[in-house]
Amino acid sequence: MGNRRPTATWLTDMDGVLVHEGQPVPGAAEFVARLHSSEKPFLVLTNNSMFTPRDLLARLGRMGFSVPERAIWTSALATAQFLHDQRPGGTAFVLGEAGLTTALHEVGYVLTDYAPDYVVLGETRTYSFEAITRAVRLIHDGARFICTNPDVTGPSTEGVLPAAGSVAAMISKATGVDPYFVGKPNPMMMRSALNTIKAHSETTTMIGDRMDTDVLCGLEAGLETVLVLSGISTRADVDRFPYRPSRIVDSVADLVDEV
Repeated sequence: MGNRRPTATWLTDMDGVLVHEGQPVPGAAEFVARLHSSEKPFLVLTNNSMFTPRDLLARLGRMGFSVPERAIWTSALATAQFLHDQRPGGTAFVLGEAGLTTALHEVGYVLTDYAPDYVVLGETRTYSFEAITRAVRLIHDGARFICTNPDVTGPSTEGVLPAAGSVAAMISKATGVDPYFVGKPNPMMMRSALNTIKAHSETTTMIGDRMDTDVLCGLEAGLETVLVLSGISTRADVDRFPYRPSRIVDSVADLVDEV
């Protein structure tokens, strides 16, 4: 990672970096405002597939962030782009919310439970046993299994919640088929994001709060990586991994002057 050119593009995770437990991280709004005014390309990334970029724009706006809708990239968008590249105009049975179904519709996919090309699993707060059973049977019948992200838990103000990775494990146990995960730490998430804004890995920095997703994903995509300590991973956690971020800072507030 030595002798890199200065950062021309910034990618930043959302939860744990910009917001934490429903509140803005101190200095994060200023950091995003500086990105916006600098006219440098940037994207806010999230593995959460529940919401559309417009939904997330409204959520961030209520907390004082000025983020254009085009600067939000989700695992749902990355999954839709992946499926469009693999099998244009295909069909899918979806377990997920509007963020995922809207993204698939926008790339021309038909959502159906009749002999779909794919079973696509995303985040939702209303997993039903009936829908999971249907997904299991479709995979048994030959549908390919895709999951938006491997996270087994997600944050909430009440505590951790089971996430898509946990439900994927249950379906895998029932079918003997493992899903292909599109979201972080799959570097495809980063590559699709960079392609969207026509940026280059050699001049891009990824900011995240998790060693196992954000830092790993950025590293494997060839990006500079910054771990912030405002979310999940701690400084002590770093030594437990066989890889390291390029830098560790307390929060994005420490990066404002670099934009």
